[in-house]
Amino acid sequence: MSGFVLVIDDDPDVRFGCEQALQIEHIATVGAATAEDGLAQVRSSLPSLVVTDVRLPGRDGLAVLDEIQTIDPELPVVLITGHGDVALAVKAMKAGAYDFIEKPFQPEFLVDVVRRGLEKRALTLEIRDLKHQLRDRDRLEARILGQSASIVRLRQLIQDIADTNASVLINGETGTGKELIARCLHEASPRRKGHFVAVNCGGLPESLVESEIFGHEAGAFTGAAKRRIGKIEYANGGTLFLDEIESMPVSVQIKLLRVLQERTLERLGSNTQIDINCRVIAATKADLGVLSAAGRFRADLYYRLNVASLLLPPLRDRREDIPRLFAHFVEQLAIAHGRPVPVVPPAKMQRLVAYGWPGNVRELRNVADRLVLGIEMGFPPFAEVREEEALPLPEAVDAFERAMIVEAMSRCDHNLTLTAQALRIPKTTLFDKLKKHSLKST
Repeated sequence: MSGFVLVIDDDPDVRFGCEQALQIEHIATVGAATAEDGLAQVRSSLPSLVVTDVRLPGRDGLAVLDEIQTIDPELPVVLITGHGDVALAVKAMKAGAYDFIEKPFQPEFLVDVVRRGLEKRALTLEIRDLKHQLRDRDRLEARILGQSASIVRLRQLIQDIADTNASVLINGETGTGKELIARCLHEASPRRKGHFVAVNCGGLPESLVESEIFGHEAGAFTGAAKRRIGKIEYANGGTLFLDEIESMPVSVQIKLLRVLQERTLERLGSNTQIDINCRVIAATKADLGVLSAAGRFRADLYYRLNVASLLLPPLRDRREDIPRLFAHFVEQLAIAHGRPVPVVPPAKMQRLVAYGWPGNVRELRNVADRLVLGIEMGFPPFAEVREEEALPLPEAVDAFERAMIVEAMSRCDHNLTLTAQALRIPKTTLFDKLKKHSLKST
């Protein structure tokens, strides 16, 4: 239960009167006769506001206030005081109490104080939620670099589904950053304190897949000398990431589907059901819809995994992000290797933008690594490119121009005057190019 007012008073008549006055005004309440019972309610299901008498058996209202401040210092606490306790109540307000009510009081006065306290609490929670959203957005922008429309949309989708328990299927070519996206989903979710457990389904020998994923008991098979906790069980309370899910054997797919449906598993060699509470994120470079239609992947597991779907664009489809990504990698790797940050001349950057990037972001990072080490020549994209692999000149020029504009706008905080100055072009020319490349000015 949430969204209620907790009333703590050892006098049943006073407690009933307070609760009745609030309930008549459609404010949900829970009552407690002692500080201990009231604090147990606070810990188990955080109320929106607490009304407590100062004089209680055992621990008093001030002790309740102190304890609540350790749980949530912004939770409003209203003290009910006798005439002789007013000085004490004022002291408590300095310590963080929201307000106090002196006995005897009219029910309407209690309701008025509580309503104001609830409004304050609602505003506090709204501000807290906005701060979390801004923090998560800033964290995502620092982890998932780029300002192309597809990447902006991807970051928004991650924010929209991160705090849910929905299974997620991530689709993307090799090297597009599927595990990074899975980690971002985990870190932006309420499960961030749990384990993030990554399993490469294509890297496990078929004979060990079931044991690795579901675990086993001692003696379950030859060589099973002791109990092993499987990846699913280890991910309890956190996130299970199944990479290259398309390579999982059909026999294991059947068992995985049962775990996802029942939310329980049995270790190999055991009959004991273990409750499972983890979020499942799967990633694939293949089209599971096509594979399931062809009978090469279980359709029921595909639909179970594909609750929310994220499509990672290949690097060649977001060329405007290449300059920023490359600069980030170069700076990062220069620090790692203890080398100076090399300057990337426009001619090299143009080749980077025009290149096809079959290995996507992973390949871009490798090129940055070679550039920092001074061994980039002879390797793509700086090696000689076969004619059939080269991007046509008009497309290469457009891609380079668009990338340079996006990168400059990002550096200049979307200030068009500063962007035009950075690019050394008139502002009117910048407007024309924004329109040409379908770029937003804000």
